[in-house]
Parts: sequence; structure tokens; C-alpha cells
Amino acid sequence: MVVRHRQIDFASGALVFPGGRVEASDKLLAGGDAHGSFRVAAIRETWEECGVLLAEEGRAPEAEGEFAAMLAARGLMPAISGLAHFAHWITPVDVPKRFDTHFFLAAAPEDQAALHDGHEAVDSVWIRPADALAEGLAGTKKLVFPTRMNLTKLARHDSVAEAFAAARATPVVTVLPEQIGMTPEGRILRLPRAADYGGEEFLAGDPPSM
Repeated sequence: MVVRHRQIDFASGALVFPGGRVEASDKLLAGGDAHGSFRVAAIRETWEECGVLLAEEGRAPEAEGEFAAMLAARGLMPAISGLAHFAHWITPVDVPKRFDTHFFLAAAPEDQAALHDGHEAVDSVWIRPADALAEGLAGTKKLVFPTRMNLTKLARHDSVAEAFAAARATPVVTVLPEQIGMTPEGRILRLPRAADYGGEEFLAGDPPSM
């Protein structure tokens, strides 16, 4: 996981998964496949933010950009099939700045060392989901609500293989949180029970911007 720069508008200073927006080149590298472009974006952002390259030998479709050029020079293509679709979250409708985010699982290559980019991400750490949750609860790490909920789901599994098996066997249900109340500790949000986060109503514990 990486720590976002404190001057970034969304989730500043928070411990998050590497990620970002889909670019035009991502869709080209995915051969025009819309869902594949999310996977390519996840792979590219992981490379850009923490230096981990999820690629395999092969010739990728032509596309512009530094990432595409790097792959072409090395005879590589994004390892799209190595990702497992894990979750899909959309920011609540009443939030001014909204996101439509897909989460994927990937096994880290054993011969690579992660290093944060120093710009968007100012720190990085390999951490067990349960430990990240514990640090968030203790206040030593900032966790935004979607990250906390996905860490909670990941913490059910004892291995990468187990997490992959569960993700590939379970259909992803889109989560569009609905605010149903407010407490001094923060908003109460309702999630679809079918999304399998262990219930329907949760204390978000973060500001309305998510």
C-alpha cells in the first residue's frame, strides 16, 4: 500500500492501494476492450506509483505514452489475465467529486522491489490487511471508508491463493453507498448486502468527500 501526498485533494495522507484514472492509451493497450482498460490502468498505475510491473512476454497493441513505450521496448504486454476483479465502488450521488472505481487483486512478482514515486505517493509498505486495519483503528494510519471495507474483506483470507479463489468464484456487486444517518463519529452508510462486506449499515468515520 502507498501513502498519498497530503497536498492531494482526495484522501490526502491516507494509506491506499495504488490506483488512478483510466487513460486513452490504456484502452488501446487493452485492444479496445472497455473493462480491460480498467485492468491496464491498474497495472500502469501500480508501475507508476510503486514500481511494480505486472507484465508478461508478448506484443501489446500500439499506443502512445511512457508506459506503452517501455513495454514495447522490452517485448512485454500488460498481464491482464493475472488480475482478479475484486470490487466496484461508486461515490455517493450527493458528493460533488465522484469516482467510479474498480479494485483488482494481483500477486506481486517475486523478483521485483516496490518503491513509491515520491510525488503522488510519499511512502509505501507491504502490510497484511489485518495489520493495516489495526493501524487505522489505532489512529497511526489514515484509512478512507472504501479502503477500510476492502481491507476487511481481504483480511478474511490467509493467503494470496485463497483471496484469488474467493474473488474469482464470487460475482462483483457494485457498491453505491447510501447515507442513512449521521452521528458525532461520522456518517452511517448503507451498502448492498450482496456485496458481502458483512452487513448493510456501517459507520463511515470519514468526511463527506469520502
